[in-house]
Amino acid sequence: MPGITLFSKTKELEAQTDEFCDKVSEGALAFKLGMRRYLEGDTAGFEEKLHHVSEIESRGDELRREIQRRLYVETLIPESRGDVLELLENTDDILNACDGAMWQFAIEKPELGEELKSDFDNLVESVAEAVEALVRALRDFFRGSESLTDDMHKVGFYESEADKMGHKLMGAVFSSDIDLSRKNQLRSVVLHVDNIADIAEDVSDKLAVFALKRAI
Repeated sequence: MPGITLFSKTKELEAQTDEFCDKVSEGALAFKLGMRRYLEGDTAGFEEKLHHVSEIESRGDELRREIQRRLYVETLIPESRGDVLELLENTDDILNACDGAMWQFAIEKPELGEELKSDFDNLVESVAEAVEALVRALRDFFRGSESLTDDMHKVGFYESEADKMGHKLMGAVFSSDIDLSRKNQLRSVVLHVDNIADIAEDVSDKLAVFALKRAI
């Protein structure tokens, strides 16, 4: 129900979920900056952001497990426990996907070429915006904010933009005269990055269902 904080009687748990949301937001920003460093040819800057994202992913896992432990051991919010845990687990997949995509770049070192860099940067921007909108929606849900619907709509908008840019990139890749192995490599990295926005939309869809259940 809007206006009622889900963790109103458990301030420590509220602080932990806030920190978890902070980490997802921070991870998306570090991912975006890291990808831009890669496009600029700044290897040291990219590696710095790669390790930053890995650290954030590890902290996100710790927070998710600690929240799960407290929800069960302290029998907190039993009526919403399953929904909260599912949201956190699925949202944590975003950090895993950011980390995995960056490691793919670190290991495979794909060459995008100047003609693809601008569109790839736009793809990364849309992905990061989708995650940021999801984080706002999660905070709305936990805090009972009236802004929940608007932020969920933005997740869908940016996911659609990411899809459009991903399709444009793959069209450009497969219409080029580069060899097939490089085409397949670039297709793989584009799909991995685009998938981050897909995960955000999936979580947003579940969030919509849980918010409806909460309002009944």
